[in-house]
Formats: sequence, C-alpha cells, structure tokens
Amino acid sequence: MRKKVGVLVSGRGSNLQALIDACAEPGFPAEIVLVISNVPGVYALERAAKAGIATAVIPHKGFPSREAFDAEMDKVLRVAGVEIVCLAGFMRLLSTGFVESWRNSMINVHPALLPSFKGLHTHRRAIEAGVKLHGCTVHLVTPDLDDGPILVQEAVPVLASDTEDSLAARVLEREHVAYPLALRLLAEDRVTVEGNRALIRDA
Repeated sequence: MRKKVGVLVSGRGSNLQALIDACAEPGFPAEIVLVISNVPGVYALERAAKAGIATAVIPHKGFPSREAFDAEMDKVLRVAGVEIVCLAGFMRLLSTGFVESWRNSMINVHPALLPSFKGLHTHRRAIEAGVKLHGCTVHLVTPDLDDGPILVQEAVPVLASDTEDSLAARVLEREHVAYPLALRLLAEDRVTVEGNRALIRDA
C-alpha cells in the first residue's frame, strides 16, 4: 500500500511538482492525496489540479490564532487519510502541538546544508560567508525552526561568479532530487530516529 501524503504550500510549488512527478513513477511508495494552501490562487494549486490531486485553501487570516489555524489543517489532513506531511514552500510557522502530532511523519526542505544558515536569505548568507559548498537539506520537522533529524542532503559548489539568484537556481535543482528521495525513504519505513539523528536502513 502506498503511503498517503499531504503537501502544504504557499507559493509556486516547484518542489510540489518534483513530488508529483516522483509519485507518478511506477513503484514509488507514496501518493499525494491532498494539497493545502494558506494562500488562495497560488500556482501550486494549479499544479495539483493538473495532476488530478484534491486541493484545499485554508486562509490563515480567518483564524483567531496559529493554533486554531493548525487545528483546522490537522482536521482536513486526517479526514483525507494523510500519513506523511510534506512542507513545500509553506510560509507559516507551525504550532508546537501540530508539529508534535506529526512527529517523524512531517518533512521539510531547507535551502542550505543544515545546521548552517537556518532561517531566511540562505544563498546570500552563504556567498557572504565565503563557503565553498552550499546546498539543501530535507529533514524531519521539530518545534525548533529548521531543526530536526536530517534525512537527505545535496551539495553544490559555490562559484566565485555566483549571485544569490544563480546559486539559488542551482540549489533548487538539487532540492528536486533530494525531496522525492527523502519521501521515498520515509514511505518505505527505512528511517529510525535516535535523538537528533535519522538512521537510514539500507542507505
């Protein structure tokens, strides 16, 4: 049985597309059953609709608190039978209660080699810091921002000629490789968490 996946989005959804494409491959162990956006009209919703995937729009501004918004999302995910949650450019901080309820079943892709460059503007900061390698990380989500056991990392060289945009484009290509791989590992039950480490069986 393929694991049922819910994807949370807020924007254009290029990582969502990478997951959609992966799930369309024969033998992939997961299927996306629902895409939720907190922003109406974003391109990610069009991508889901083209792929025949159910969508829901839950505008966060209509709720009195972060917890109330998260509770509504949780309800919609559970009704859809979702087993794994993927954050794909979802631009909302999640409440501790929501994160804990999906512990070890929710993953996020971050455009840096964690634990370096948590937060925003990762590519600019990487160039300014003079690092020679940059990249992306797919990790299990914990209540701490851009923290949690690391599943997959992909690295790219930082070139002397790089701008923020050129480096971002190269990292994004690797995100589209890393995210489907991480989802596969989780869906195949190959991940064991010990402390802050994710141990991958048959890596």
